[in-house]
Amino acid sequence: KEGMMVAGLSDIMLKIRERQRVKPHSPVELVGFWTGEDRLDGVPVRSNTIIFRTRGCYWAQKGGCTMCGYTYDAASTPPTYEDLMAQYHSVEDRIDGSVVKLFTSGSFFDKGEVPEKARDEILSSLSAKAKKVIIETRPEFVTDKAMQEAKKYVDRLEVAVGLETSNDRIRIECINKNFLFKDFVRAAGTAKKHGVTTKAYLLLKPPFISEKDALEDVVNSILDAAPYAETISINLCNVQRGTIVEELFLKGDYRPPWLWTIVEAIKRVHGKTGSVVMSDPLAAGSARGPHNCYECDGAFAEAIRKYSLTQDISAFDGLRCDCRLLWEKVLELEDWTFGAPLIY
Repeated sequence: KEGMMVAGLSDIMLKIRERQRVKPHSPVELVGFWTGEDRLDGVPVRSNTIIFRTRGCYWAQKGGCTMCGYTYDAASTPPTYEDLMAQYHSVEDRIDGSVVKLFTSGSFFDKGEVPEKARDEILSSLSAKAKKVIIETRPEFVTDKAMQEAKKYVDRLEVAVGLETSNDRIRIECINKNFLFKDFVRAAGTAKKHGVTTKAYLLLKPPFISEKDALEDVVNSILDAAPYAETISINLCNVQRGTIVEELFLKGDYRPPWLWTIVEAIKRVHGKTGSVVMSDPLAAGSARGPHNCYECDGAFAEAIRKYSLTQDISAFDGLRCDCRLLWEKVLELEDWTFGAPLIY
């Protein structure tokens, strides 16, 4: 049954992707670079995020995840070793964060995206620049060999895996992620064996489930992932171009999560795990991003970011809005609409 569901969602995603008009991207230009804040040893520190432009996630090329539009950032032609090093050198002198995050919109440890020679040179350079390096990857690429090689260059290394949920049925039938919770557990165990920590990305409110189910799922997933992940980052689903989520959104069949929901989820798990639980509510306050009533969204987004950096639950003490009553009604009644949103 799961195999049939994956094939069906993948076929739909491929058809959606075929319809998109994709802007050509140079193989020597990064997708993005920016400076922000993260936590290190319990305190906020400066961070840099580097998103390399690669051939793209191999799973996205087979259809991919229902909410992910990052595949459209892929290079028009697969970047060579020289191309990837040109991307890195374009920002090398600007790297000044204690924490550096490496993304590819796929998997940095996938040799099809980032050749080993480029990977090793980048990590070698960062060893003198950053106190900690965080690398995004799917679990199948977290191997003994990959961890051993990376640890030659970086002492404090963390692998960031898009687990999305600890519920295999939701991950397969709603997200089309194509791996199981046990695969994440194996990857975390392999990382730990080599002195590498693990960060789990969870997704709040994938398509096809109600707001109430999304709340319960993310709470359960945090508690399930915590024994394996030192850091848990909750991504609030937003509507990206050329995805199944966008198709549902345009038909009125999907609403991004309420900000009340993520605040409630954090309150329920606070103090119950040994993990740092954080969230960066991207696109908060927009129709395609997580939002409440639009009037209180800025205050909520600021409080969520403050909690993420401080882990101080009092960050949420001042949050008040009349729209809470509406959110509570959504939790109460939305199951009767089989997950279709009552409020947009």
